[in-house]
Amino acid sequence: MKFDCDILISGGGIAGLTAAAAFGTAGFNVICVDPAPPVTERDAAGADMRSTAMLQPAREVLENAGVWDELAPHAAPLQIMRIVDAGGEVAEPRVVREFNASEISEQPFGWNFPNWLLRHALVARLKALTNVDFRPGTGTRSLFTRTASAKVGLTDGTSITTPLVIAADGRGSPMREAAGIDVTTRRYGQKALAFAVTHPVPHENVSTEIHRTGGPFTLVPLPDRDGMPSSAIVWMDDGPLTQARAEMDVTAFAAEMTERSCSLFGPLTLASPRNCWPIISQHAARLNGERVALIAEAAHVLPPIGAQGLNMSLKDVSTLLGLAQKSPEDLGSATMLEAYHKARYGDIQLRVNGIDMLNRVSQASSPLARDIRATGLDALYAMAPVRKLLMQMGLGMR
Repeated sequence: MKFDCDILISGGGIAGLTAAAAFGTAGFNVICVDPAPPVTERDAAGADMRSTAMLQPAREVLENAGVWDELAPHAAPLQIMRIVDAGGEVAEPRVVREFNASEISEQPFGWNFPNWLLRHALVARLKALTNVDFRPGTGTRSLFTRTASAKVGLTDGTSITTPLVIAADGRGSPMREAAGIDVTTRRYGQKALAFAVTHPVPHENVSTEIHRTGGPFTLVPLPDRDGMPSSAIVWMDDGPLTQARAEMDVTAFAAEMTERSCSLFGPLTLASPRNCWPIISQHAARLNGERVALIAEAAHVLPPIGAQGLNMSLKDVSTLLGLAQKSPEDLGSATMLEAYHKARYGDIQLRVNGIDMLNRVSQASSPLARDIRATGLDALYAMAPVRKLLMQMGLGMR
């Protein structure tokens, strides 16, 4: 049978672009499509102002995709993870605990990058790979599979015949739906705001997660901006409150976010637009269908806690790539895709349920619940073996 490519990737987000670069670098012929062209400049309209902490295992994926060397000069190392409980009557720290990567590794926990920069590096890499055909502005509209192949209809009227379709097309994945794979979704009534700030107090490569009520307020180090220390912030809270903050005038917003940060870094100055999105937890019933593999948010969606989301997605990519390289003649076969499902599903379930629990704890609003949260943080930190285990699990080392 004649194929148009080895792999058709539906979705050109960070995970889909990484998959295209990784499989392309490994020698596979790849077509990657996405209906929305990626925004690859910080100040362009529609730029994704979120950032991603690439944990240690993700570095190897980015190296194999051929983009690490370009990204490395822009990395903000994450040496210490600081957790602050500020759930008292006033917004000030009452429990502060730090988890240092030196307890388990000679390397930092990871490296933080703006999402727009990741897209910039990945798109440039795809342009350099002659065996990768990236088609921004084109989406998928149909899927027909049989034992030996899949045929995908595209929005430009063409169709692609391939042995493997990788669905990296988001939480509402058209390819997952076409493959008949169900999902389970949990809603929290929360939204998240993502934006960048500058501040007078240096972050010293410390990622700080502040718990009070409604959800965590997390500051992740970025390289200096305009001569000032800079951080990326994800602020999770009740949906209507978050939406109101997204529309608040800049001066009032600056005062509110500075108070929520417990002024740990001094007055915060907004340095980017504010991106707002609803928080859900979601996982697919299976990671595979006939000639289809689900990765990233097509397979799992988590609240942005502990830097798990995209790092799990890159683990999907590395697992699938390893299986493809092990038996290229079985690319997209039922045997290969069943092996992929078995390799990833248990770990995904563990992390989806764990982050769900942490998020529910972070939402605590009653004084008693907040006191229990603070006591639990103290207890976990005091037990060195448990502390190390949690850090290893967070990195995907367990």
